[in-house]
Amino acid sequence: MGRILFGFIVGFLVLPLAVLFWLFNGKVPVSVADPPLPAEQRLTHTALDARIHREMPPRAAVDPDEHNLVAGAHVYVEKCAVCHGLHDRPAGIGQNMYPAAPQLWEKHGTRGVVGVSDDQPGETYWKVANGIRLTGMPDFKTQLTDTEIWQVSILLANADKPLPPAALSLLRGEAAAAAAHAAGHDESSGH
Repeated sequence: MGRILFGFIVGFLVLPLAVLFWLFNGKVPVSVADPPLPAEQRLTHTALDARIHREMPPRAAVDPDEHNLVAGAHVYVEKCAVCHGLHDRPAGIGQNMYPAAPQLWEKHGTRGVVGVSDDQPGETYWKVANGIRLTGMPDFKTQLTDTEIWQVSILLANADKPLPPAALSLLRGEAAAAAAHAAGHDESSGH
């Protein structure tokens, strides 16, 4: 009995000391290029998925009509594209994060899902509103209105469906390119 008790005491002392040594020796994988720890993704995704499914709104507060899809495209281009990319233009910043920011206008997986179009709009709403720790995904509830968060969430839920031409133009960067071209033309013509 004494040996078992001694084993538990040593285990309770040695294990925390070994973990502390590992943390302070500078070899913990904390760089973006480092491989993930064993079961790191499974543990973080399990906790994240459970939290989202407990708190996400059950239904969208806006309809996927043309007005909301175009408004969502405006929000997306302004706030999301820098990490999540545009149509046929992945974002270099997002691809070099850990974990990499999903490119929301590209097909992925064996079913060819576009971005997060297979997620419920309430799940995307939760992620946009609350952000996700240690991923670089900020919360936007302090920067966007509730309606804007729903509009971008509805847009992303419909990324695999035909979108209004005005929304597609924004998501392809055509409107920004046209505005930049017009601004350059105005400067060169003295306007």
